[in-house]
This record gives sequence, structure tokens and C-alpha cells, in this order.
Amino acid sequence: MYALRKIFFPLFLICCLLTVSVQAQAGHGDQRPAKTGILLVAFGTSVPEAQAALANMETRVKAAFPGVPVRWAWTSSIIRHIMDKRGQHVDSPAEALARMMADGFTNVAIQSLHTIPGEEYHGLVQTAHLFQGMPKGLQRVLVGYPLLATPDDYAAAVNAMLKAAPAERKTGEALVLMGHGTPFPANACYPAFQYYLWKKDKNALVGTVEGSPTLDDVIFELKALKAKKVYLMPFMAVAGDHAHNDMAGPEPDSWKSRLEKEGFDVTCVLQGTADNPDIAAIWISHLAAALAHFK
Repeated sequence: MYALRKIFFPLFLICCLLTVSVQAQAGHGDQRPAKTGILLVAFGTSVPEAQAALANMETRVKAAFPGVPVRWAWTSSIIRHIMDKRGQHVDSPAEALARMMADGFTNVAIQSLHTIPGEEYHGLVQTAHLFQGMPKGLQRVLVGYPLLATPDDYAAAVNAMLKAAPAERKTGEALVLMGHGTPFPANACYPAFQYYLWKKDKNALVGTVEGSPTLDDVIFELKALKAKKVYLMPFMAVAGDHAHNDMAGPEPDSWKSRLEKEGFDVTCVLQGTADNPDIAAIWISHLAAALAHFK
């Protein structure tokens, strides 16, 4: 019930505000010039140094679509609350769309910077549908696919992650990618990604913090491979709290600590996928497909 309140109460307030705005504009005509904007939506991060990856993504998007205004929203209410306490407000997707509506945008292409079409992504799609077709509001709101959506996406993402592995990695040394994971059915994307990884590199594995495959699954596979050296990399848009603490932290339950306890030599790479130009290109291709519908 608390989770439902977190989702619907802000939407209720925004819809009330929008209703007042629409009523105030009534009688002034419906014809407006077309105005297209881009809304980049990430889970978000409270780690300041990790936010640079999102800034780099924005730079790439602006270069790909010059002249199209770019706005931001984060889907994590917890992280947005942390940022508010720091005096750094970040809009929710509903807030960002409401602002774009008030600023006269007619078409908005939302690009999800999520990895899989999980709960966060589907919530974003539902929010987009609520805003589309409002009187005197946004005429069309389309959401670009997350990173992993098609077989071509999986193949391209595998190539991008293997290319980003440390240059010093030698034959037989393992690469382990940490994904977020989810109880949502879309968690199946991670085992599917593992299939594509194994087609290219039998020593490359993917695990998740909150889903499957688990770290225990990864350890089982590493032992079967008889690997001695392991490189850990986040398979998330930013190297945020999960990467710094759950993956590379000094605590005994971090992935690094647990792998070292099992006898592996571990090196951590703290770089999010939004900093990977080849991964960014996949998201940008999805955004281009959404924008093409407005022409």
C-alpha cells in the first residue's frame, strides 16, 4: 500500500495542477506550433562522481539530436529524496512531463536509461500514457526501449561490455558484470544476456544484486572455470552505490570481499555503462526510433 501511495499520490497532485492549468487556458484556441523535446530518464544516483556518466550521456544525446531540448528525470523516489535533502532537486518523470507540458512541448520522446524492461521501465511507460493526449497538453509521448530489448541489442551490448574490459585481462581470466536484478519477470533478461556473453566469451559472467543469477551462481561458475583472476564491472548506467559498496566495498558481504574469501584475485572497474560510448549508441538508436514517429 505504501508503494502505491508513493506512485499515485504525486501523480494525483500533478494531475490536479494540470487540470487547473488547462482550465485557466480554456478559450484561447487549440492550435499550437509543434515543439519536440527529449526526456532522459535514469534510475538516478546519490554518488556525486557517478553523475558524470549521466552528464556524458546528455552530451552524446545533444550531439546526436542538435537543437532538440533535453530534460532529465529519475525514477527512484529514494534517490530523489536524498538529492532534495542536499538542495539538489531532480524531477520525477511525472514532474518533468508536467513541466514540459507547461512549457509548450507537444511531442516528447522519453529515453529510458534502464538496462532491462523491468518495473522501473514499465512504470515510466504508464506515466507516459497518462500524459499523452491531455487537452491543450502533450499530443504524443513515446518511450524508447531500455538497453536490452531486441536480439541485436543483446549482441551489441555484449560486444560493448567485452570491449570495455580492462586491456590487461589475459586469456582465462574472468570478467564478472554486476547487474541490479529485480523480482519483476523481466529479470529473465539477465540469463538471456549470459547466453549472449557465452557465445562470445566463456569466461564472462553476469550476476545480479537483487535477482538471478546470484553471486552464489557466479561463484559456482568461476570455480567450474578454474579462474584465478576476476575483473568486476557494473552492468548499470552509473557506478553508484551498488558499484561502490555492494560490488567493490570493504564490507565482508561485498562481491569483492566474498570472491577474495573464495580465493580469487579481484580487480574492480568503477565505470557505469552510460560512460561506454558503444552502450550509449544503443540507447541513442532507441531514442532515434522514438523521435522518428514525430516526423
